[in-house]
Amino acid sequence: VQLQASGGGLVQAGGSLRLSCAASGRTLSTNVMAWFRQAPGKGREFVAAISWSGSGTYYADSVKGRFTISRDNAKNTVYLQMNSLKPEDTAVYYCAARRRTFSGISYDTSEYDYWGQGTELTVSS
Repeated sequence: VQLQASGGGLVQAGGSLRLSCAASGRTLSTNVMAWFRQAPGKGREFVAAISWSGSGTYYADSVKGRFTISRDNAKNTVYLQMNSLKPEDTAVYYCAARRRTFSGISYDTSEYDYWGQGTELTVSS
């Protein structure tokens, strides 16, 4: 399985951006998918996750109300819509998927088996 993240860039504080993560190699329509991020000098942290059906979404407190995760299983793609961006959102964003089908959501990086290469977001003040 390969995950290809895209959509990062430079945006001003208060702006919006949408990240995409396209999967190839097999369908991930029955797998939990998530976004994590890693800021310079910090560890990788959970941002958002979505259940395999799309009916359940979970967010870190720091992004709740500003970010929205969604998925299009027909396109084997997950999205992260980011609004009201802040300088502290600056990071490399990684998409990830759990290997086990119909599994539950996890906030732990070690529970995710497939990772994209990361796409960089810079939010200027």
